[in-house]
Amino acid sequence: MQYKYWLFFFSLFLVSINSFSQQKFTLSGTVTELSSNETLIGVTVAIPDLRTGVVSNEYGFFSITLPEGTYEIQLSAIGYKEIVQKIILTENLKINFQLEEEAEELEEVILVEDIEKLNIRKPQMSVNTLSAGTIKKIPVVLGEADVIKSILLLPGVTSAGEGASGYNVRGGAADQNLILLDEAIVFNSSHLFGFFSVFNPDAIKDIKLFKGGIPAKYGGRLSSVLDIYQKDGNSKTLRVSGGIGAVSSRLLVEGPLEKEKSSFLIGGRASYAHLFLPLFDNDNKAYFYDLNTKLNYKLDEKNNVYLSGYFGRDVFSISERFVNVYGNSVINLRWNHLFSDRLFSNLSLIYSDYFYGLELDFVGFRWNSGIRNFNLKYDFKQYVSNTFQLNYGLNNIYYNFNPGKIEPNREDSGIIAEQLTQKYANEFAAYIDAEHQVSDQLTFQYGVRWSNFMRLRQDELNRYQDNSPVVFNEDFQIYEKAEPIGVDRFSRTDRLSTYNTLEPRLSVALALNDLSSIKASYNHMAQYLSLLSNTSSPTPLDVWTPSGPYVKPQILDQFALGYFRNFKDNEYSLATEVFYKDIDNRIDYIDGADLIANNAIEQVILNGQARAYGLEFSLNKNEGPLTGWISYTLSKSEQRTPGRNEAEPGINMGNWYNTAYDKTHDIAINASYELNSKWSFNSNFIFQTGQPTNYPIGQYEFKGLVIPVYGGRNEQRLPSYHRWDIAATLTPRKNKHRKLQGEWVFSIYNLYNRRNAASINFEQNQETGSNEAVRTAIFGLVPSVTYNFKF
Repeated sequence: MQYKYWLFFFSLFLVSINSFSQQKFTLSGTVTELSSNETLIGVTVAIPDLRTGVVSNEYGFFSITLPEGTYEIQLSAIGYKEIVQKIILTENLKINFQLEEEAEELEEVILVEDIEKLNIRKPQMSVNTLSAGTIKKIPVVLGEADVIKSILLLPGVTSAGEGASGYNVRGGAADQNLILLDEAIVFNSSHLFGFFSVFNPDAIKDIKLFKGGIPAKYGGRLSSVLDIYQKDGNSKTLRVSGGIGAVSSRLLVEGPLEKEKSSFLIGGRASYAHLFLPLFDNDNKAYFYDLNTKLNYKLDEKNNVYLSGYFGRDVFSISERFVNVYGNSVINLRWNHLFSDRLFSNLSLIYSDYFYGLELDFVGFRWNSGIRNFNLKYDFKQYVSNTFQLNYGLNNIYYNFNPGKIEPNREDSGIIAEQLTQKYANEFAAYIDAEHQVSDQLTFQYGVRWSNFMRLRQDELNRYQDNSPVVFNEDFQIYEKAEPIGVDRFSRTDRLSTYNTLEPRLSVALALNDLSSIKASYNHMAQYLSLLSNTSSPTPLDVWTPSGPYVKPQILDQFALGYFRNFKDNEYSLATEVFYKDIDNRIDYIDGADLIANNAIEQVILNGQARAYGLEFSLNKNEGPLTGWISYTLSKSEQRTPGRNEAEPGINMGNWYNTAYDKTHDIAINASYELNSKWSFNSNFIFQTGQPTNYPIGQYEFKGLVIPVYGGRNEQRLPSYHRWDIAATLTPRKNKHRKLQGEWVFSIYNLYNRRNAASINFEQNQETGSNEAVRTAIFGLVPSVTYNFKF
């Protein structure tokens, strides 16, 4: 079957060859910001006479090949003054452009990748972009601008609720999202167990979320890709910015090392609410800190070097007897090289480390776990012509999984040191992806990714009867752990298992006219890592495990179809999409599965199936004093694990059941209003169907105790979730004439004090002895004030 994929994509490639024979010349260059030399992503470089154009890539580079002639070229991006320039193309030209900020439009909301008419014809779909300015204006809890909380306002994106880490995209699990910061993988995106994200909005340049139509350069996850790029740093002048909030503050410093040639960026954040707890005779702690860094150096016109990093930690302790520390560290060394005016390359060497530590002094032990990876990437972008572009490259990731090491933390501890079996794996991928404009109306983006995953040696691996680590007890009609019949030991060169997957990608756009188009996409993807978590929301204690002899890789097929239209000269834009996702080998857990410190995790998991389907709708107002969007998602997310043979009923009797992140209805409204140069106002409203859960459906008494009886998995739901947030930003007029510019942001989270249920627990009343339901809510109404500044 796989040879058919190759034949299809090779045929499309051959069709395009005859369009490249004409004599043409290439216009190329880099687009930067005038005041800082910061490279600009997604700037539209258009040739109106030919109804064609390109956008600048992740490093501001563009290239377009045109017939010989005289043209008017237009460069445009939201928040910047448009450049219109006449060029005479009689030879290959390289022109670098600098866009000047346009103050009146700096804070406009940007949701879709571009609002130019040109993008109606682009095959890319299911993609959203948020600017740093937009994120800073969205009201959030405790006044801290937040990347993850902001994307929850987009169609198809939900979370498990307040104070929950991770997010879910189109009915997928949180571990199915690939999160990249300057190309480095981030395994935990949350601070303080989900109250904040790890991304400092002051240091962020571009945020792009792929929900479908995912290009072949991305792999390793099934549901989405959140691709985040940090700023490069100002290479013209020293700049300082930051903010002071109720519970945390941030500071960013950037400037030139060698003017016009190199720059640095360093930004830090820290929370400090815990410092006030001793005033209330409370010695508990809960705080976080992080650091963003970046250096870049322009060697010459064809070579740039970047070194970027992120370091973050969370600390949570109760009277020093319970101490929890976790966080991410990532480092990326990159080299951009321009082989020619049509061939751009980026070579990256990346190190990523997620660490989790736990110390229980009253028990007398210390626990450390985590995951490390070393990633080598080499990506190329080739501008073959103005109607045909190629992206191709290689990617190799080496993983080291430490599921846990326990050791005594004091001499009188009775704990015996133990290291759970460490696991190793290597994931290699090669890809090629093409964007091919067949005609003015029809454009394809097609490609294929080949991934190879090798589960490498480990010290010990249990062996089971019939190769089955889970057995079915027919007497009690339950699944149980199988007893090992032996242990296999391996040398450093042994391979436990190998998986190969061909992952074709296809997107197509059919322009009905200059204002509307129909788009469709198909993704076939593989995910070789799984997060072991049987809670509704991931926690720092959850452990990642690689595919191997007993855990198969997850395989996705996703289809999407959409209609897109611009109105009133792009003042409004409409996007509607339907999608269907089918996933094989989704992990399920036997009843009573214990995942913590389990050295034989294969004994409590089974491979099942998952599916999700739905409708997304988004209406955006892009221009004017009032901007914003309305999004609505109607979807279904289900999972099942049928019996492995006729004698087994499977999990939940083999029937489909709602996943913990199934949300039937999801409505989000965001509005921003610029009253004048001094005042602006912002508001959010969110409504979501309550997440699935289990309530008792009956009870019985045993030895004086009332025992609840539960039905099938996730048959009930928590109450619906909804809230309304508002914010007002005050920018004093006198700031325009000062070097120090500041603004005050006043916000109220959950304006009408809705007590949304994070959970509902059933317990026995100590006085009456009867069972009762107890609702747990995390936030009510939360006012906050933040002062932002820059100079």
